[in-house]
Parts: sequence; C-alpha cells; structure tokens
Amino acid sequence: MMKKLVVEFIGSFCLVLGGCGSTVLAAACPELGIGFIGIYFAFGLTVLIMACSIAHISSCHLNPAVSIGLWIGRFAKKERPPYIEEQVLGGIVVDGAVYKFMSKD
Repeated sequence: MMKKLVVEFIGSFCLVLGGCGSTVLAAACPELGIGFIGIYFAFGLTVLIMACSIAHISSCHLNPAVSIGLWIGRFAKKERPPYIEEQVLGGIVVDGAVYKFMSKD
C-alpha cells in the first residue's frame, strides 16, 4: 500500500507541475509563446507519461476527482482516503514549489 501511495503522490506532483506549471509560465512569460495549445499538450503529455509509467502500480488516478469518481466502483474502501490525501499533498507541495519559483522576492 505504501508503494501505491508514494506513486500517487509523485503522479499528482508531476501532473500539477506539468499542467499548472505550464499555465503559470504561459501567463507570467507570454513572450515564450506557449499559449493554449502548449498548455493542452503539457496536461495531455503529463497524463500519458504518468499512465505509461505508474499505472501498473497504483492505477494512476492522479487526481482526487478521479478517486472520488471511483468511490462507488471497484476501488477498495480502505484505499480511498489515503489515495485522496496523497493526491492533495502532491498538489500542495508542487504549488508551493511553483509559487517559490515564480515569486520575484
């Protein structure tokens, strides 16, 4: 179970870093030319890479919304809260890193 939770943390971290990080970068530096298409590709490629690399370990939910959506299905009851917790923690950690990187202090 610990391996699954670590992988979910890493997957959520990568999703937020790749997707939301590219969004922040596109907004802060429009001269780079990332634009909407670049943001779309960042999210899509991040999900694709994570699905190929971690799906065999933790099913690659990456997002609390997906875990909540599977609440009724075949997702074991005891695994639900820890998965959601690790996904939220992964997002919070990377948000702090992106904020620190982009802050001008």
